Amino acid sequence: MDASGDAGPLAGVRVVELGVWVAGPAAAGIMADWGADVIKVEPATGDPQRAVFGSVGLDGSMPVPPFEVDNRGKRSVVLDLRDFDGHAAFDRLLSTADVLVTNMRPGALERLELGPDHVCARHPRLVYGAITGYGFEGADRDRAGYDIGAFWARSGLAHTMVPPGDMPPGLRSGMGDHQTGMTLVAGVMAKLLERERTGRGGLVSTSLLRTGMYSIAWDYGIQLRFDRRESTKSRDRSRAPLINSYRAADDRIFWLICLEADRHWPKVLAAIDRPDLADDPRYVDAVARMNHAGDLIAELDAAFATRPLAEWAGRFDEHDVWWAPVQSIVDVIADPQAQSGFVEMTPRNGDEPFRAVATPVDFDGHGVRPGPVPALGEHTAEVIEELRRLD
Repeated sequence: MDASGDAGPLAGVRVVELGVWVAGPAAAGIMADWGADVIKVEPATGDPQRAVFGSVGLDGSMPVPPFEVDNRGKRSVVLDLRDFDGHAAFDRLLSTADVLVTNMRPGALERLELGPDHVCARHPRLVYGAITGYGFEGADRDRAGYDIGAFWARSGLAHTMVPPGDMPPGLRSGMGDHQTGMTLVAGVMAKLLERERTGRGGLVSTSLLRTGMYSIAWDYGIQLRFDRRESTKSRDRSRAPLINSYRAADDRIFWLICLEADRHWPKVLAAIDRPDLADDPRYVDAVARMNHAGDLIAELDAAFATRPLAEWAGRFDEHDVWWAPVQSIVDVIADPQAQSGFVEMTPRNGDEPFRAVATPVDFDGHGVRPGPVPALGEHTAEVIEELRRLD
């Protein structure tokens, strides 16, 4: 529910989630934030993300913020899908749903007779939203993915992030999963709109691999059209000195984002009080600056080392230089401009109020006020009773 008291744009839409860890729950979690009735179906042991801290030797009774972000506002139902009665209850639940979201591997779904062909034949109006590691086809359709494997490593994304020969860094936890979850949500919304015209649902699928590839579509375009790699260079070897990172006198790092080099160059010179560089033949135009990028980066490094970032911020804004600070998570939490990116969570009984990151979409200028995070199986009896009343 959003801050105005409205139920949200997906009010009246029922989503059944058969998901674990991050990508599937994240997709369904976005829809819960937008007002959908999301029923999370879990085994008796629960989504393993619930116990992730305990599994790595930490206090297992601690709250798990990653789980909270992706599962707030849902209802949790425990069903054993290998049991006849549990499977039948799940099928009955699907008959009441608009959307199924799952990120289980295709083979596991098929063994449970819950693959898209089987489910869509039984429930033709259902939108079947599926996230896989590598897709429904091919030799690796059932290979374990995780975002660091399929999205980051195999997609080419990690390789493009570092200069040739360097070892790539790791991926922040859940980063590729959340991007892939948002991708699925977009597809599900399009399929729901199509269903308004046709009366039929069907399969919507994406993969961690495909989302990672699309993230660097520009690099793929250059490779496919010109048969060459757009290589990544260290900052001191960048060919674009006006789109580069620099360090101020107080060690704060910032990024110049002067994409239109000739337009922004005079403004940068005014901000750093170096009009003499305008007549330097090495920097006379964008091509010259690119050919002498190392020299110019050294000049800018020396200039920016003379003032703290707060002073540069004032001078940049005075001279219309485009820039952005490189912020830590702690910085962002305190940044007034970023406050719409956080949401007040609904605490459970006895819990203190707390904040979390909001879904990155507002409707009519309003954010959301998500519901509480469900306990494992908290709503099983409630949902089963709802199904019983429909029979």
